[in-house]
Amino acid sequence: MPLLADVAVPVPLSQAFTYEVPAALAGEVRPGARVLCEFHRRKLLGVVLAVSERSAAIDPSKIKPLAALVDARPALPAELLAFLQELAAYYFAPIGEVLRLALPAIEREQVRALKAQGELGGVLDLGRAKQVGGRKVAYASATDVVEEPGTLRGQAAAVLALLRANGEQPVARIEERFGNARSALKKLAERNLVALDEREPPRDPFFRRAEERDVPPELNAAQAEAAARIDAALAALAPSGGGEHPASTQKEPRPAGQEPRPAGQEPRPAGQEPRPAGQEPRPSAFLLFGVTGSGKTEVYLRAIKSCLDRGRGALVMVPEIALTPQLVARFRARFGDELAVLHSGLSDADRHAMWASLHVGKVRVAIGARSALFAPVPDLGLILVDEEHDGSFKQEEGVRYHARDMALLRAHRAGAVCVLGSATPSIESVALVRRGKLAELRLPDRAHREASLPEVSLVDLRRFRAGPSGDPLISLPLHRALEKTLAAKEQAILFLNRRGFAPSVVCGSCGTLTTCDACSVALTYHRGRRRDPRPPSPGGAPAPAAPLDERPEGGRLRCHYCDYAGPLPDRCGACGARNLLLEGLGTERLEATIAGSFPEARVARLDRDVAGKDRSQAILARMREGKIDILVGTQMVTKGHDLPNVTLVGVVNADAALGLPDFRAAERGFQLLVQVAGRAGRRDRPGRVLIQTRNPEHPAIAFAAAHDVPGFLEREIREREEVGYPPATRLALLRIDAVDESVGRGAAAKLAAHARTCPEGAARRVEVLGPSAAPIARLRGRYRFRVLLRARDRGPLRGALAALTGLIRDGLDRNARVIIDVDPVAML
Repeated sequence: MPLLADVAVPVPLSQAFTYEVPAALAGEVRPGARVLCEFHRRKLLGVVLAVSERSAAIDPSKIKPLAALVDARPALPAELLAFLQELAAYYFAPIGEVLRLALPAIEREQVRALKAQGELGGVLDLGRAKQVGGRKVAYASATDVVEEPGTLRGQAAAVLALLRANGEQPVARIEERFGNARSALKKLAERNLVALDEREPPRDPFFRRAEERDVPPELNAAQAEAAARIDAALAALAPSGGGEHPASTQKEPRPAGQEPRPAGQEPRPAGQEPRPAGQEPRPSAFLLFGVTGSGKTEVYLRAIKSCLDRGRGALVMVPEIALTPQLVARFRARFGDELAVLHSGLSDADRHAMWASLHVGKVRVAIGARSALFAPVPDLGLILVDEEHDGSFKQEEGVRYHARDMALLRAHRAGAVCVLGSATPSIESVALVRRGKLAELRLPDRAHREASLPEVSLVDLRRFRAGPSGDPLISLPLHRALEKTLAAKEQAILFLNRRGFAPSVVCGSCGTLTTCDACSVALTYHRGRRRDPRPPSPGGAPAPAAPLDERPEGGRLRCHYCDYAGPLPDRCGACGARNLLLEGLGTERLEATIAGSFPEARVARLDRDVAGKDRSQAILARMREGKIDILVGTQMVTKGHDLPNVTLVGVVNADAALGLPDFRAAERGFQLLVQVAGRAGRRDRPGRVLIQTRNPEHPAIAFAAAHDVPGFLEREIREREEVGYPPATRLALLRIDAVDESVGRGAAAKLAAHARTCPEGAARRVEVLGPSAAPIARLRGRYRFRVLLRARDRGPLRGALAALTGLIRDGLDRNARVIIDVDPVAML
């Protein structure tokens, strides 16, 4: 029988394709390896899913041979490959598109090898398979060999001591401290005391500066208990494979398209062996629920050390790239440079260097944002998800996976421990705790003995008028609190979750709102860095700030959905009046208003408009160094930043996020308020939080002001159960869009009708809501519709989705695009 390979290619199809393995490659082609294969007269890079001797299900004459093998060693380890196939099946996503998320760039040496084999002739389509390779840099690391006492002196002894204390270092960095470093390293290498290696170094800014090693602090009782329970779970894992990377011990993965078993559904936790009857199994998945500033990161560090001590690898995920440098600095101070940092801001070369260091087992710790989920961590033993509640863990383009949920699944399949950490746990994670799928670990107090939770005051904007700034959203209590903070030489954060100068531009004559031509949303006015000068008062002191000019000149109008940017028109497009007015307050305008009201203060802004490649880190560094007095920002200022001198947090408009047409609006608003409040008073100085609102009775605001996270969660879960939303039910959202409105509406109606008549829909095991226009009815020139499927159990929901896949593939107008979003997060 022929030797056949199932290969996933990067096309939007859910199936794998069968190729014959040539005799010359029979012993080399393994699951997880990339191969070059012919597909519709093009040569594509595919990934081998399985290899077996079997009879072909199709005419053997139609089976094409593999053109070439790209990876001598499989690019995807068996554990990761099997996980990716389950992810593809769970989210009804094309397997080739899913595998692309985890594949590294192709090395130029591999391309040269293929050219030498004559395989790159004809039409070659490498797709998004970027090429990397270039200059190599020398690294030095201490070996396990011990020198004879007294045989080393001078720089050689000092260099060896440095390497033993701080781990592997670039030779260039050692030369900065020791002028004769290369000679000393050569001497040490000759004695086998130091190993020298050349490779392409990561150019990531996180590794540009040396980080001094820290001394682990003493844990408080709650931290010690949490660390001990995680350590016990790690101790209960199956023994490590002795440091051998899974790629070298490939197992046959789960066949493509097989129904996965999602996280939290198995009777036995991941990685746990059967125990004697009557003995309780140890949990291997945890929710670390700790108040802001409770020292969750130190628990993470202890868990990683425990994992590494047992010869296993660890993966740490954070929701934002902006959080990564702070965490990386803490980790480098504890573990040295033996870690890989992965995030979307890396260049292809940097990402490949990080990937390669993990793939060959040179480093065993990976840190990064959502995409780090796919890191090839060797002997994976621990996954940590920090700020697990954050919505950015859900990918909203392409393959719509949720990194938190898939972290639970990957840990389960890998036989690893998973820890979800948050001060404001998601409703879904709390539900898993109640169902016994997660074990809860509590950190009820702040880690620093002198620190306490800040005092929270509500400012009812229905009662308080504008302060001296003249802006109604800068109330008198907030203005006075800022004055007091500045007088004490302390720092403040002002939180407003709206970018730009003004959220909208409206005609003062006819009331027409300036909207995006491609989207059904208002355009936001961005003024840039210009500020209106204020003339001094007759006494010489700065005059009280007046309201900013409502007739804008210059600046740009931007759409925050399709990225359109254009000039501000000089007249209304509807009536022609030259009477355009700015409506609302954005972070840019807030920054200008505060700078004008407090001319002696150093004011800065942190939002997506200023957070370039390294600029967000520079702003946060200036904040930590005391070079900024007031930091204005969007939700980027709420997430996990440890700023010791911040004693005041002002929430400018707490109501903005609570009125969205989304059943999670209250939960998200509550989380933002608690998280931003947690930036205040993290050391010995007491903190204060002012929340401005016109609805102080709203449960999200009232519970946040009382620091009552359990109370809010209890209420929210009860309300979700009453109205039938997750976690009481399971959801899948069919997102339909088309350039022609009637085409989109017709496709949505057809899908809804088919869902109602499929077995699950007809038996009422799945409820079909819609079709309806999406809350944002038009986006990027396409009209949007949706059909929502809801079920009490996951099985019927997946059955209904499976029944719809054939219709989506073959039965709809090809001008309509349909996306299946399983477990949707963004409902707009």
